[in-house]
Amino acid sequence: MVLLDKKIFAGGIVMIAFGMAIAITMNESPLGESGMTEEEIIDLMIAEDENQAYQMLSGILVGVGFLLVLISFGARRKKGSAKKTEKKPAE
Repeated sequence: MVLLDKKIFAGGIVMIAFGMAIAITMNESPLGESGMTEEEIIDLMIAEDENQAYQMLSGILVGVGFLLVLISFGARRKKGSAKKTEKKPAE
């Protein structure tokens, strides 16, 4: 029997799924053309920054989700194991 915390595991899977969904939808990078005006160049630079931010966000989500999935294995203890007992000092 594998020790598994289902809430942490589900949260990790959801984070991985959202990270991959963002990566897939924001896969296209904006393209520039020759003879662009200054305003178009600025818009292109803003679009490139947004694309890079979404890529970083998706990477962070996938990484943290993966860590949560790994942590979920073994996060729950078996019942009755490692009971804490206090010993009174000898007087």
